[in-house]
Amino acid sequence: MKRQLKLWDAVMIVMGSMIGSGIFIVSSDMMRQLGSGYWLITVWLLTTIATISAAICYGELSAMYPRAGGQYAYLAETFGRMTGFLYGWSLFTVIQTGTIAAVAVAFGKFAAYIFPMLNDAPPLYQNGSFMITWMQIVAIGIILLLTYINTRGLESGKFVQSVFTAAKIIALIALIVGGLYLMKTSFLSDNLQFGWASFQNLNGDGWRSISGGALLGGIAAAMVGSIFSSVAWENVTFISGEVKNAQRNVVRAMVIGTSLVMLLYLLCNYIYLATLSRDEIAFAANDRVAIAAAEKLLGHSGTVVMAILVMISTFGCVNGLILSGARVFQTMAKDGLFLKQAIPNNKQEVPARSLWLQGAWASLLCLSGQYGNLLDMVSFVIVIFYMITVFGVVYQRWKNPTAERPYRTFLYPLPVLIYLLIGGLFCGLLIAYKPQYTWPGFILILLGIPVYYFINRRKQLTA
Repeated sequence: MKRQLKLWDAVMIVMGSMIGSGIFIVSSDMMRQLGSGYWLITVWLLTTIATISAAICYGELSAMYPRAGGQYAYLAETFGRMTGFLYGWSLFTVIQTGTIAAVAVAFGKFAAYIFPMLNDAPPLYQNGSFMITWMQIVAIGIILLLTYINTRGLESGKFVQSVFTAAKIIALIALIVGGLYLMKTSFLSDNLQFGWASFQNLNGDGWRSISGGALLGGIAAAMVGSIFSSVAWENVTFISGEVKNAQRNVVRAMVIGTSLVMLLYLLCNYIYLATLSRDEIAFAANDRVAIAAAEKLLGHSGTVVMAILVMISTFGCVNGLILSGARVFQTMAKDGLFLKQAIPNNKQEVPARSLWLQGAWASLLCLSGQYGNLLDMVSFVIVIFYMITVFGVVYQRWKNPTAERPYRTFLYPLPVLIYLLIGGLFCGLLIAYKPQYTWPGFILILLGIPVYYFINRRKQLTA
């Protein structure tokens, strides 16, 4: 791999992969779970602290192993091939491809807001509850288009990433600044009045006070949304082999990118809380809270502008996910843990076959209609692997104390302890109070174990 990506390009990949559709919709469901702007901001702050702490920890591993594959390589080097494979297996089956599918479908849904004929048209095919709609076709078209662009060379992919990421960052800043200047009535104090001692969520058609397990379950369910909106920053580690001065620039990109994105997220939620009442946030049509805020600020024209903003955001996000994910599957193939067809680069020196395999599976997930169900468990699965990787910093220091470490975790072991504490609480609360978010993820990971042994057995037989 040629090292063609500069620090700016790496930061754009971090920010572009993080900012998708989540920030524009998840706060609506979070408000239904929490019933309080006070708690909404608290959950986003916890997610911010955890995300930046994890990025700081990943920096040490990225400096030790500055090669393509990123998190997969860290896990394989630290805990062995099986752990690395289980992460890569989860990444291909649902984490990366499921996220690509979901964000691409979000593009289609907001495109249908601008072009209602997409929404109003009858399904292209329907058999019982299964159907294929024009929005799914648009989503598949976006995936295939961006996959093709990325097969034309790294320059093509990074150009799209830089342009669309810069556009959506500018647009988010415009939303925040515009909200501050155009807001006529502020609901901020009303939304913040339900504090630590007054926890509510929706029960039927009304709000009710809750405590104990219901309170903890509500926090965990709300964090599913904030965490899902804040993942994929590690995608830049997947392409470490193509980043100039990777031992320094990958960690700098992760810390700079995650810090800026989480700041934008906090400011966007401030605008939501100040512009909309609690019920307007919780009952926003189709959870499109950003469009509800834009309508309050600018009327109908504001909703069209916001829909275009989300389309720009999702387009750039899908590109970042496609660009980076294929490098992991190529690295796995080189290690004998994925289809060998994914190994070669094309004449543009990019893993075209790996890109098309990833695009094909993501497209099938779009057609299946199951991407939404799969993504219910993505946050849990991702946090499990984040925790294992963060713990890998501690394990590597014990296992290889004399190994060269061009970058050492800042304020070690504080960031490690912070992430393991917040991540452990999140996963523990989901297991205890929201098991529907957890058991499918456990099953998915466990299914990878027989696949791993089957792959290794075939290698032994053909050796």
